[in-house]
Amino acid sequence: MMKSIDIPYIEGLGSMDMGRLDLSLDSKGAKGFTDCVCWPERFPYMPDCSFAMGHDGENLCILFHVRGLDLRAQALEDNGPVWEDSCCEVFIADPRNGNYYNFEENCIGTMVNGMGEARNGRVRRGAEEMGRIRRFSTLPRRQIDLSGKIFGWSVGMVIPFFLFGLGKGELPATLRGNVYKCGDKTAHPHFLAWNKVETPAPDFHRPDFFGEFRFIQK
Repeated sequence: MMKSIDIPYIEGLGSMDMGRLDLSLDSKGAKGFTDCVCWPERFPYMPDCSFAMGHDGENLCILFHVRGLDLRAQALEDNGPVWEDSCCEVFIADPRNGNYYNFEENCIGTMVNGMGEARNGRVRRGAEEMGRIRRFSTLPRRQIDLSGKIFGWSVGMVIPFFLFGLGKGELPATLRGNVYKCGDKTAHPHFLAWNKVETPAPDFHRPDFFGEFRFIQK
């Protein structure tokens, strides 16, 4: 069953610092959870991961709050293997063609952004375009690998619409996408989704299991 979420318009989100963004999305944003354990037989662990989303007509804003047993961040350079770390992700389909865009951020703000039609052959964004994505983290930017107690942390992304195929003023009523939480090489590997992915093995690069993002206009 495909989930949907109504993403509200919130004035000025794209220029807010993390504190103001958190307050605005907490009070006015669309709330969701990555609470689908897609492969429970092999990977049953489920850390708590909630998210809040909004848009300001030019940017999609998403803020994650995570509470779980592990804290891993080894990727310090963009387009490195952030999915092996404590990582939060949003994938969005291009409304004009068969491409989709993956925005993956580890717990210290390192990011992967790619585009393409499938897992293989994806084109990674360069430094200039990556620099247009505002990122936030409550953690210091250094390598971490900890386990054995509960850790709480938050990360956020402010993504200009042009990075998933939209020009100024072209925001459609709906886009297809999904939201994920993973940690491939954490002490408790996990693969969680907002809209459930039903494949034999972990694979988030499946737009056939995307849900629906419905944008409330100004």
